[in-house]
Amino acid sequence: MLRWLIVVVLALLVFNGLRPWLEKLGLGRLPGDLRWRWRGRPWSLPIASTLLLSLIAMAIGELF
Repeated sequence: MLRWLIVVVLALLVFNGLRPWLEKLGLGRLPGDLRWRWRGRPWSLPIASTLLLSLIAMAIGELF
């Protein structure tokens, strides 16, 4: 359980840092990614993209 939580947190950090580049690839706009505007500022909660990135990271981790 703790390993999965660490992978999700790392995926969130990677997604946040690489968001402009990843949005060009379509990540951040998947069904399940929440976007809204509150007090004039855009907010996003990339649930589906985070799960996808964490699954990819786990698959790479299993290979090595």
